[in-house]
Amino acid sequence: MPRPQTVPDDELFDRLAAVFRVAGFEGASLGALAEGSGLRRASLYHRFPDGKTQMAEAVMGRVRERFVHALDPMTSDRDVTAGIVESAGRIRAIYADGTLPCVLDTLTLSGAPESIRASAAGITAGWIEAMAAAARRGGAAVDAARLLAEEAFVRIEGSLVLARLHGDPTAFRRAIAELPQMLLAR
Repeated sequence: MPRPQTVPDDELFDRLAAVFRVAGFEGASLGALAEGSGLRRASLYHRFPDGKTQMAEAVMGRVRERFVHALDPMTSDRDVTAGIVESAGRIRAIYADGTLPCVLDTLTLSGAPESIRASAAGITAGWIEAMAAAARRGGAAVDAARLLAEEAFVRIEGSLVLARLHGDPTAFRRAIAELPQMLLAR
């Protein structure tokens, strides 16, 4: 009879994501992944027989789930402004109020397999499309909505870079607070 897992999948994927956020794919050694996950290397290989790539794919799956949850209100809430505000709060939580680097960025740095890059690109496209949909619901034309969404994405992601480089999440917090105005052009 197999032994029960000591760390639930979601918790394990979040722990692995923390390592990939800091080290990227190539820089995340199996030792660092084992230490960060709280599991022995043998336990990691038991859970992920295909190694580091499978771990990164699991992390990307978890990131996708978190973003689907975060973006749902902006596309489904009857009040588009309230939905954007709720989604902004959820995005803020994903990035721990601007103190965590973006795993979509860092995991796709040097050495990342194409499957990981494609997964990150898909998550990013979904994020931009959700913001564009919210902008359209707020009255923007299709082309303008796409532009507003891309600009909002660039501002949020750029602010995460600033936060990482300068140790100050103020620009991220401002971008998140202003997300409704950015998407609704008010």
